[in-house]
Amino acid sequence: MANLSFVMQYFLKPRATGAILPSSRFLARKMMANIDFGSAQSIVEFGPGTGVFTREILRLRKKDTKILLIERNEDFFKLLIKDFSGEENVFVFCDSAENVGTHLAACGLAYADYIVSGLPFASLPHEISQNILARTRELLKPDGRFITFQYTLLKMKIFAQHFNLVDKKREFRNVPPAYALTFRK
Repeated sequence: MANLSFVMQYFLKPRATGAILPSSRFLARKMMANIDFGSAQSIVEFGPGTGVFTREILRLRKKDTKILLIERNEDFFKLLIKDFSGEENVFVFCDSAENVGTHLAACGLAYADYIVSGLPFASLPHEISQNILARTRELLKPDGRFITFQYTLLKMKIFAQHFNLVDKKREFRNVPPAYALTFRK
């Protein structure tokens, strides 16, 4: 059901969806490799889509860690509400990642320990990408991490304007193959 929903969203809104299939569990594991789940008090996920990364976060997190899911696509938002609304300390918002500060504040948080992104920066308008990355940098704790994936390394310059790369892993068991990228302030 989730894969079919994802394919349909890709054909309806290809630039916003970014891929024809959801990320693989193999990519999800690589994305989570640089998160210290034992100490994380807050994790924000941008563009969770059908919840592939969300499921891995919930499997690994402490129960008192606050998880904020920010999804702009209304159909994916409804799916996330259906799948995760009963989970303790999980908050789902239908909004742009540009407004992450508002949602952190609504959950009683000033900063995030980790921000995990499934956003298709390669297809987002430049100004929106810049706004999201600037807010991400601003709202990460000093030792926080921004973790994203990309299918190519064409957008590395835009990330380098805001962050320092600390880890890059390639995952070939994803359609298409992707890079899991971890950045710090």
